[in-house]
Amino acid sequence: MYIDITYIVLVIPAVIFSLVASARVSSTFKKYSKIASKRNLTGYDAARYVLDYNGLSNIPIERISGNLTDHYDPAANVIRLSSSVYGSNSTAAIGVAAHEAGHAIQHANGYLPIKVRSAIIPVTNFASRLSVPLIIIGFLISGTIGTHLVNIGIIGFALCAFFQLVTLPTEFNASSRALKSLESFNILDTDELKGAKKVLSAAAMTYVAALAVSLTQLLRFIILANGRRSD
Repeated sequence: MYIDITYIVLVIPAVIFSLVASARVSSTFKKYSKIASKRNLTGYDAARYVLDYNGLSNIPIERISGNLTDHYDPAANVIRLSSSVYGSNSTAAIGVAAHEAGHAIQHANGYLPIKVRSAIIPVTNFASRLSVPLIIIGFLISGTIGTHLVNIGIIGFALCAFFQLVTLPTEFNASSRALKSLESFNILDTDELKGAKKVLSAAAMTYVAALAVSLTQLLRFIILANGRRSD
């Protein structure tokens, strides 16, 4: 899509926010990656503790390559921790690992937002690939067909934004579960918990920023579509 006043006023500030959030999570993780936990537990140890204490000893934990590529895979029912987290004894690594264990607990307990998120993944994957192309093609085609394509594209884009909206409580809840577990099981002491909380809070802001970008872009598409109808 071309750059116009709606892009400058709406989208660019959200994109800047997203870039700042991404830079902050990297710098915060790097800072607390240098602080070793007093109990000398690794990210793997922390995730294993949290899983086992919640009756999820059947869930394996695997090491994967990359940096901050950590995730819980519900389809395979496995937690995958990046090399910078799996064997690290830093407070940052422990916080991230426990966060992923929090997602596993959500799935096991049937946490509603994550059930909704999982249910709409196939549709949103499809919509994310087609929504913007449909909008662009729709603006290039005059008449009713073009208008319908734009409207379908906007609906698809709105569904993707809704997916990101549902992701927010999922991420915040996983972090909350992680911090409570780290404190309850005495994996980190009070000062160490502050560092882990800062890492998880910085990570959560990237999801807020992604939602902001999607919502402002969606609003822009709606404004442009309304302008098209007025012409």
